[in-house]
Amino acid sequence: MFEYPRSGMFNLRVSYMNHNYRPPVDVIETTTGYLIRIEIAGVNESDFNIRYDHNVLNVSGTRQDSYKNFTFHQMEIHFGEFEVQIAIPNPIEDSITAEYKNGFLEISMKKATPKKIHIKDKDA
Repeated sequence: MFEYPRSGMFNLRVSYMNHNYRPPVDVIETTTGYLIRIEIAGVNESDFNIRYDHNVLNVSGTRQDSYKNFTFHQMEIHFGEFEVQIAIPNPIEDSITAEYKNGFLEISMKKATPKKIHIKDKDA
C-alpha cells in the first residue's frame, strides 16, 4: 500500500513558462478536489487568463509596473508577464471557480466522481 509523505506534500508538476515574473504557487489536494493558490498582488482581475484543458490548468497574465521611469536602489517586487501551468493528475468536474482577493488568486477544482453506466436493453 502506498502512503503519502507525512509532510502532506505531493509531487504534482508545476511549470513556469519563460517570463519575467514567477509568482509563488500552492497546490493543495483534499479528498474532494484541489485548491490552487497563487500569490500575486497588484493585478487587475481582467488581466488574468485562466484556462483548463487536457488536465492542465494554465494561469497567465501581466503585472504592470507603475514606476517605469525611475531609478531603483532596491527591487524585490517583480513585474511583467507570467504563466504558470499545473498538471492535475485526476479527472475533475466542469465546475471550476476562481476568486481573487487580498493579493491571492484561488482556483477551486472538484474531483470527478465515478459514474455507473447502465447497459441499454436492446429490446426496449
